[in-house]
Amino acid sequence: MDTKEFVIAALKEDVGAGDFSTLACIPPDTRGKAVLKIKEDGILAGVRLAREIFHEIEPGIRFKISKADGMQVCKGEIAFEVEASVHTILKAERLVLNCMQRMSGIATLTHEYVDKIKQYPARILDTRKTTPLFRQYEKEAVLIGGGVNHRMGLYDMVMLKDNHIDFCGGIEKAIITTKEWMVANNLQLKIEVETRSLEDVKKVMAVGMIDRIMLDNFTPSMLEFAVKYIHGMYETEASGGINLSNVTEYAATGVDYISVGAIIHHAVSMDLSLKAQIL
Repeated sequence: MDTKEFVIAALKEDVGAGDFSTLACIPPDTRGKAVLKIKEDGILAGVRLAREIFHEIEPGIRFKISKADGMQVCKGEIAFEVEASVHTILKAERLVLNCMQRMSGIATLTHEYVDKIKQYPARILDTRKTTPLFRQYEKEAVLIGGGVNHRMGLYDMVMLKDNHIDFCGGIEKAIITTKEWMVANNLQLKIEVETRSLEDVKKVMAVGMIDRIMLDNFTPSMLEFAVKYIHGMYETEASGGINLSNVTEYAATGVDYISVGAIIHHAVSMDLSLKAQIL
């Protein structure tokens, strides 16, 4: 779903047959201005999307940005101002705030993780633990916060996790069967394999034909040993049980990536408000 499709669908869900509160009491030719006010410190995200929402309703809007996506913002600052029909402003208000508050919360939490490991080469990854139909914007917020996107969905990377491996009949069979299937279907995608023990890592190393090894629920000491064992032959990713209190310890192991689903599903929305003024 592209941005235009998303905005149209989201507005249809919210507006339905009409914004009757506005239609009932405000003349349609009334013009106004609104400012996006920051009500707590953090990393701003969603300004680009906000502009698209306003523009979809009224192409001739005036949209002036004061704080761009990715900027550190403080309580009391203004992110942007928009001049448009008051009907447009009130119709867009809740959708703009919902999107920006969610995205800014994700960007802010992602930045906290990234800042914790800035002295190490490891990168913070997101996951597919996202909100249906809002995934692309949540993942955009991760990028804004300094993180890295993992796969967007099931279609852009092969990831052999525990259930795939168990249903297929083991790591070796899962890798070989997958590689044969990809060749037969002329697909060129990266392959990542989840491992749950050093024994699993050894099995993956013996077969090869993959790009990244996920080390799931390894302790930092186990992870460090596994990373040294892999010795740069494949990318490495730590996953499971990682939070702000221990992410630095995991980064110190030399692992390439650290995936943290919490940067999206545990993010708290940033407090923002859209204040309108009559022109």
